[in-house]
Amino acid sequence: MSDVAIGIDVGGTKALALLVARDGRVLGEVNAPTPHDDQLAAGEATTRVLADQVQTLCRSLRLDPADIPIGLGLPGMMRRDGRLAYAPNLQSASGAELGVQLSSLLGSSLVVVDNDANCAALAEHEWGAARGVRDFVMVTLGTGIGGGVFVDDRLVRGQSGFAGEIGHMVVVADGAPCPCGGRGCWERYASGGGLQRLVGQAAREGRLEELVRARGGAENLRPEDLTESARRGSSGAQALLCEMGWWLALGLSNLSAILDCGHFVIGGGLSSAADLFLPTTREALSQLVEGYRARPTITVATSLFGPRSGAMGATLVAFERLA
Repeated sequence: MSDVAIGIDVGGTKALALLVARDGRVLGEVNAPTPHDDQLAAGEATTRVLADQVQTLCRSLRLDPADIPIGLGLPGMMRRDGRLAYAPNLQSASGAELGVQLSSLLGSSLVVVDNDANCAALAEHEWGAARGVRDFVMVTLGTGIGGGVFVDDRLVRGQSGFAGEIGHMVVVADGAPCPCGGRGCWERYASGGGLQRLVGQAAREGRLEELVRARGGAENLRPEDLTESARRGSSGAQALLCEMGWWLALGLSNLSAILDCGHFVIGGGLSSAADLFLPTTREALSQLVEGYRARPTITVATSLFGPRSGAMGATLVAFERLA
């Protein structure tokens, strides 16, 4: 039984790998851009990056990668048999068995896979902002929006394993195009990718003139530029983050109506700027949720682990399934 495990959160933009002890201490960390190479077999480019991350972490403590439990948290529709059925924000890996591929590269039989937001939910339930909470929804704000749903103290996986694809709830009929092929999906308005779209739209409408000049053109604007500008007091940037906060509240209100959920945990890369948009989200919930005053208090908390939640949860999956 290993005293350490590696968890990798594979997102549409980057892959974060952590080496973690059984008590939750992080012993090593490696980041890498997620490749989107359509010239190789499905998932091959991604698997090579993940193998490099594992080997880098193992070298730091002189560990053999074949002896270390490894958990992969993957974005999109994860089948119960471990295949990534469809990943809108990582389409070059759709259909791939990344766990099998990584096992082959490392010569390991200790690789397990799960959905990335499910991993984040498990980490927050075990160690973080949802510890002791029986019913909650984990909402990860990254390139898209992922979800992990706990009901009666158990993770809901659904018939095929696809439960929690909350980012693809439609919030605007015939709205903004989504990488999934649909239109008006929640993640086109309230994720990192959605914020990028809102930033571009605002720049074209002349609402971010100072920031556009500073970055040398609207095409150079990134969500990070917006959050930095908002922290420096830009009213335009702050207003746009409030707009995103309202869209986040709209999706949460739908989830409240469906699940009667009283607790949400907000994680993912965008959660590092939660102080800039969650006040708007919480205020808007009181207006958007059916019978808000008749319900117990609905809480919206930030993840204890922030962008690390998915990778932390992936180590937990590895420890539990490979014990």
